Amino acid sequence: MPELPEVETLRRELSVIKGKIIELATIKWPKMTHPLSPAKFQQKLKNKKIVSVNRRAKILILKLSDGNYILIHLKMTGQLIYKPYVIGHKLIIGGHPLPPPPNSPLPKDHSGAGGQGQEQKLLLLPNKHTHIIIDFKDKSILYFNDLRKFGWMRLVGQQDIDELENNFGPEPLSDKFSFKVFKQTISRYPNRKIKQTLMDPKIIAGIGNIYADESCFCARVLPMRRVKDITELELKKIYQCLRRILKLAISKRGTSVDTYIQLDGSRGGFVPYLMVYGRGGQLCKKCDQPIKKIKLAGRGTHFCGSCQT
Repeated sequence: MPELPEVETLRRELSVIKGKIIELATIKWPKMTHPLSPAKFQQKLKNKKIVSVNRRAKILILKLSDGNYILIHLKMTGQLIYKPYVIGHKLIIGGHPLPPPPNSPLPKDHSGAGGQGQEQKLLLLPNKHTHIIIDFKDKSILYFNDLRKFGWMRLVGQQDIDELENNFGPEPLSDKFSFKVFKQTISRYPNRKIKQTLMDPKIIAGIGNIYADESCFCARVLPMRRVKDITELELKKIYQCLRRILKLAISKRGTSVDTYIQLDGSRGGFVPYLMVYGRGGQLCKKCDQPIKKIKLAGRGTHFCGSCQT
């Protein structure tokens, strides 16, 4: 699942749809727009302009000209593909990479003509994984694909946005997220393990497995330690590492692991900076001891038993 840096990168890239007017929304998997029916969803989106593209935690927020909002969550295998109208331009892709493959040229028409063999098959848009299609009046198109169909696109009002804001903890890169706020927030859960606390979206918004593991390594703190047993100096180091790593990941356009790639189809550049995540059994880059992988609160957790205490 994409985490804060990946969704923030996607939000920035998707700003190309700002100002575009929706001509038609086609829903092929009704569950993705629940509780609205496909017909109602289509009706409410018609002729609405995209005013802004924002993010809260791991959720994209498209503000519409009538004051309503489209919320998008990619979950594990969601994919957004923006197809410009100009023939020959590359597809703009974010999320699960297939289909189509990264950096594929646009087919010559909407049916995918112009490719050959397997390439032609991969370029077909829409395809069997396409569940929502938004056609804009300038003939450009936004596709929402999802292999597992866990992702969703919902139309909500201002009250829902206010509730969404309140349902999540502070944004870790917000100017308001000081060390004092961080300490006060996580100290309310003294018996929780630090990684479990960092990953709880009601405590801190948008921190997932990758950046929780990396922040704990950076701070030299074992992810299974309980909050009450962590010193103030260690907490400050975790806070500093978390913000620094998130900023670096955004500057590198996120991390490409499993099925996530960026909106322009390129791979995220943070992978070379990973110290522990996804490196179970490999040697630590600092001490040459094997990186360990365990299950913690149901999630794969990576750490160095030598560097972290």
